[in-house]
Amino acid sequence: MLQAYWWLLIAVLGAALVFLLFVQGGQSMLACGYSPEQRKLMVNSLGRKWEFTYTTLVVFGGAFFASFPLFYSTSFGGAYWLWMLILLSFVLQAVSYEFRNKRGNIYGTGTYDAFLMFNGLVGCVLLGVAVGMMFFGGSFTIVKTNILDGGAPIISQWVPTHGLEAIICWKNLLLGFAVFFLARTMAALYFINNIGGQPELTASMRMKALYNGLIFAVLFVAFLVVLMLQPGLRATAGGALEPVENIYLHNLLDMWYFLAMLLVGVVMALYGIFRSAFDKAWRCGIWWSGIGVVLVVMVLFFIAGYNGTAYLPSLTDAQSSLTIANSSSSEFTLTVMSWVSVLVPFVLAYIVYFWYKMNAKPLTAQEVDSDSHSY
Repeated sequence: MLQAYWWLLIAVLGAALVFLLFVQGGQSMLACGYSPEQRKLMVNSLGRKWEFTYTTLVVFGGAFFASFPLFYSTSFGGAYWLWMLILLSFVLQAVSYEFRNKRGNIYGTGTYDAFLMFNGLVGCVLLGVAVGMMFFGGSFTIVKTNILDGGAPIISQWVPTHGLEAIICWKNLLLGFAVFFLARTMAALYFINNIGGQPELTASMRMKALYNGLIFAVLFVAFLVVLMLQPGLRATAGGALEPVENIYLHNLLDMWYFLAMLLVGVVMALYGIFRSAFDKAWRCGIWWSGIGVVLVVMVLFFIAGYNGTAYLPSLTDAQSSLTIANSSSSEFTLTVMSWVSVLVPFVLAYIVYFWYKMNAKPLTAQEVDSDSHSY
């Protein structure tokens, strides 16, 4: 029960992170020919939210470390080139927001805008690649008895490319670019909701929501087709892992309520996109699509980990694959951390409250110009 509960929390944090990637999606749009005033508005609109994304990413990794430490050591410690590139992109983002508009900026805002666009592209695609490994596998082996080796107590061994091989896997990249175009779609919906007094910019964002949303829909449908045809591994009663054809399709059919949740999420996301594109007075697409995205991403985590499924299959040794049963912390640790997780609703309430305060009225150019802490 504790393992299933913590996988639920992982799914919630992962879904929240994907929703908040609209910050990265907006950063990827900075080179799309906007005027300096419009670009300044976009950067300051995103600048008020970028810490939410950064913090959620850190909490997501921390939750994995606390609840499923074998995944943390295997993926973060083994595929480290992939994760180091992701970390680099987010460090450049933090530096850019801090110094972009500071006095004495010898590099110019263009340099920091380039860093923000790098994070917008690389951060989204590589996070999608990292999640793709949870379905399509990684090249690692695990020998738990190695912990007794005083000379080299290393449980997990990754292939020498250490995660670079995942970046060139077309299935992982399919999900990566789907995440990228989803982030751009959500960014356009966010700008429609958050920026006021800019009819040309708003009209442009309605078009961007439409065509980025269509590209995302095509990529996501392709990903779902590939995923439903993907074989996987399921744990037997004795703990051994056996291959199962079309395992994720079987999981959706066995857990039909998740299928219903997936369909509701898809409908909500598409409704938010298309109504925002064609209803010139509507500004609430970010919430409809955002809730839909959260539901869909949670379902993807559920079918990856529940039903005895290996949520990180090994491509080199099937029995090294990770399930929520064989990779979790001890019962004591999970129990203690479950009490800590009672604080999560208070953290969410804090985020909602300050989001509401920051978005009480649309951001305008006059407000940015009068703000001494503008980005």
